[in-house]
Amino acid sequence: MSTIFFTGFPGFLGSELVPRVLDRSEDTSVVCLIQEKFAELATERVAEIEESQPELAGRIRLVEGDITRPDLELGSPSQLGREVSEIYHLAAVYDLSVPRDVGVKVNLDGTRHMLDWAEKCSNLDRFHYVSTCFVSGRYPGIFREEDLDKGQKFNNFYEETKFLAEAAVQRRMREGFSATIYRPSIVVGDSRTGETQKYDGPYYVIRWILRQLIVAVVPAVGDPSAVRVNLVPRDFVIDAMSYLSGIEESAGKVYQLADPEPLTVEELLEGIGEASGKWIVKLPVPLGVAKAAIDHIPGVYWLMGIPSAAVDYFVHPTHYLCTNTLADLEGSGIELPSIRDYLAKLVKFVKKHPEIGAEAMV
Repeated sequence: MSTIFFTGFPGFLGSELVPRVLDRSEDTSVVCLIQEKFAELATERVAEIEESQPELAGRIRLVEGDITRPDLELGSPSQLGREVSEIYHLAAVYDLSVPRDVGVKVNLDGTRHMLDWAEKCSNLDRFHYVSTCFVSGRYPGIFREEDLDKGQKFNNFYEETKFLAEAAVQRRMREGFSATIYRPSIVVGDSRTGETQKYDGPYYVIRWILRQLIVAVVPAVGDPSAVRVNLVPRDFVIDAMSYLSGIEESAGKVYQLADPEPLTVEELLEGIGEASGKWIVKLPVPLGVAKAAIDHIPGVYWLMGIPSAAVDYFVHPTHYLCTNTLADLEGSGIELPSIRDYLAKLVKFVKKHPEIGAEAMV
């Protein structure tokens, strides 16, 4: 029986991807590297998976470790390393406001440590790495899957450290290391149920609009009729990664799991307004003024609940091509649903679950 090694469980994507990968073959098991503080939650997630899919019982094992340590706190791969055939490295700090030292420690050093550990796994076939479209930083124009270092500037340390981490993976790939890279854009909830584990990205705006009465005033930076916001639902990302990671053709490729035709900011706001029953009034505000008000005027952040780091994505100048993704998903039956068809489900879920927060798992 081969073993598939996961980081990032019991996180947003890992919790869904683990059972999907196990479904491929009865002769595989999964080992999930988890932090001690998430052991209870991870155990609950495993129980939920086994209850819904009894055939997976006993095939998911949890081991405590730490990607920020050179040996992952597991020591030499030894026996486990001989069993591991694939590694899915999903663990990262998904936080636009992350301090640089934390981003470097988790996103960059953690990925380097995973790569070093992976190279000691004698029977490893593939290393699957979850990056982000926003390794592009503020690159103005078209960003292709083969692009990485374009001299771009970054909005925050999350983008910068994910860029550096992907660069580390790509350096190993050029040396012959077998890997596949997946770059999701902004991931929102499930397109069928609206379910999500974390309210960030567009959810900040959704929650601000829902807190207002019939008329919802939304500060608008830049040109909302021209700037686009690239959103993809969790189920598409899971479906695409599950399929692409299971085909031989994906080895050595980068996939941008993004919307080829994203909505403009204006279209997104209108959709949220319709789904929430609000009349949206856009209040033009310069980008610098909006961010400074959130950071420095007492009560503004408390009132709106929108961090200044999120505002940059409403003037984001980059358009993502998905050439590899579209080509290799052709014939699989996996298609990106239109956000117009599921936006109301996202809003409905937020209304029903006000208790969910925006905190990253670190």
